[in-house]
Order: sequence, then C-alpha cells, then structure tokens
Amino acid sequence: MKYQNIASMGLALLGSAATVSASPLVLRGNSGVCPKGYSPTVITMSVPITATSTPVAIEEPTSTPSTPAPVTETQTPVQIMTTTPVGYVAAIPSSVTPKTEASVLETTEASVPETTQAAVVIITSSSQAPVVHAAVPTTSSVVEEATTSQSPVAQSNQASSSSSSSSSGGSSGEATFYGGNVAGGTCSFSGYTLPSNLFGTAFSGAVWDNASKCGSCVAVTGPNGKTIKAMIVDQCPECAEGHFDLFQDAFAELSAISAGVIDITYSAVSCDLEGPLKLKNKEGTSEYWFSMQVVNANEPITKLEVSTDGGSSWQSTTRTSYNYFENSSGFGTDSVTVRVTGESGTTVVVKNVGCESGSEITAGSNL
Repeated sequence: MKYQNIASMGLALLGSAATVSASPLVLRGNSGVCPKGYSPTVITMSVPITATSTPVAIEEPTSTPSTPAPVTETQTPVQIMTTTPVGYVAAIPSSVTPKTEASVLETTEASVPETTQAAVVIITSSSQAPVVHAAVPTTSSVVEEATTSQSPVAQSNQASSSSSSSSSGGSSGEATFYGGNVAGGTCSFSGYTLPSNLFGTAFSGAVWDNASKCGSCVAVTGPNGKTIKAMIVDQCPECAEGHFDLFQDAFAELSAISAGVIDITYSAVSCDLEGPLKLKNKEGTSEYWFSMQVVNANEPITKLEVSTDGGSSWQSTTRTSYNYFENSSGFGTDSVTVRVTGESGTTVVVKNVGCESGSEITAGSNL
C-alpha cells in the first residue's frame, strides 16, 4: 500500500537500528481526509542520533559601524576637601578658573611634571579654605624657588637669632692666672714691652697652631662685667680651647684673685697699636739660614714671604711653634725684600731687610 511503502522506505534509509510502529490516527473534526477504503495511520520512528559539534564561522560585519553622536560635557566646579592635610599641593587642570587671594599664607614645594601647566592649591590648615594661585608653568626653576625661599616669619626668626648671638658678647670660656712672662713666653717676644693699654695672656695649647695667634689681642669680659684687652704672648699647654691663663694683674681686673677660676666671654679684636710693625732676626740668622719674627702687628700674621729680586718673585717661609718664620737654607744674599700678610689679607712690604744675626728693622706701616 502507498503509506506502507513509505514506511518501508524510511526503514531502508535509517538502517536496521530504526524501529517503526504504526497506530491508528485519531482525527478530530475532519474524518474525510483519507481516500475511501483507507484508514489514517501514525508512523512512529525511533532513530539513534549521534551528536557532533561543528565550528560555526561567524562573519565579521562588512559595514562600518555608525559613529555615535558626540556627547556634550559640562564643567563641574572642583571641590577641595577642607580635611586635606596642611601643606598638600594639588594640581587643578588649567581649564578650571582658580580663585585668587591677595596674600599667601604658606609656600610649599610642588612636585609636578615639567610639561604640565597647572594651578597650585596650597592648603594652609584643615579649617581654612585653600588658597589658589594663578596657573603657571611648573618648571624645575619654580620648584627650586619654592624650596629655597623663606617665609617672613622664618626670616624674622633668623634675624632675631643672629642678633641674640651677637649680643652675647662673644664666645664663652674660662680664665685662670699666673705670674706672666713676655720675654720668656713661647711667642719669643724678648725685648718687647707691652703697651700700657694692654695686658698679657697665655693662649690654649689645644689650638696653638704653630703660634698663629701670637701677638694678636682678645677682649675678655669677667663676671663683674668689666672688659679688658690682652695680647697673646705665651702658651698654656694644659689649657683647653677657650681657656685663657691671664697675667695676674689682668685677672685682678675681672675678679678677686681668691676666685682662682672664673667664667668669661671673649672675642678677637684689633690691638690698636701705635707705630708700625717691626721685623726681628733671630740670633744666628745669615744668608745661609733665615729666621725672622714680626713684632707689634695689629692682627695675627698668616705668612711671611721673601724676595731676592726686588719683589718680582716671592719665596715662602715656614712658621715655627716659637713664632719665627724660617728657611733652613737661607736665601743666599745679605739683603732681601720681605712681604708680611695679616689675617685680614692686608700686606706690608719692607725692602732692603738685612740678614744679619739679631738685627731689627722697623717697617713703614702696620696692618
């Protein structure tokens, strides 16, 4: 029959694993769909299906996507929290109009890339509104200026500290006393008499520095408020820096002798000597051995140089701990030109200075 043949064909196509069953088809509301003499049959097939997955190729869209419509942005005022820590620096885009104020309460170094243009916001305290400066290019030089500049308060404090230091009357130290010795002192000022306005003192051996302070003067103020001026003519080997062993008459000007040791303040001053300085040769000086001392100078001597060609060239000498400038080989001549340099850089040149043993020559001026 025609419908049975269709079922047979289905079995042939699906193979032996398929099963076919037929049952009468119940029609609802339409009984005349089959030809006369035939009855409708429902064919049921059971077919095993093996599931396989096959990659599915998705094609890229060939059409260009449409450009979205531009979005209009609106500017929103920048809000800065007042709880920002003091000294914090924020960079605001230059499109934001900064609020400016007439005075600046505090400056702080800003760390912003060199090519960035920004307005700098400086938070002065957690309770104050931020102070905003006009936008400026944040170059390295601007940062350096912020680092090195000082606020008026800091400058005022520095000035106050400086004035306090200068008003203290000099360095603090202590003083003792001894009998005093000019001629036999370590500065070797034999034959020299102290001017009436000067006292004598021995200087600390801890900072003797080859007699570099011999002949210089100090102003010393004692516990009674009185100040004296004393010339350094000797060494106190056991004295620490700031300890002066004064001649007894100098100590008596500042305190009772019974005190023994007193607190002092002191500072270096000019000796204010009358007359020019003097050059004195040590015994034994000759053209083969040179040893010379400077006496009656208003300030410490830093060097003594000798010229054998009238000042065209200069040769140095070596200072000794007993306050002479020497050249162990001498300069090979009976007469030299001498140049003396003081601590301030002032120089005095003396020509035609003889190299005889123990001789002395007076210069035309002082330092």
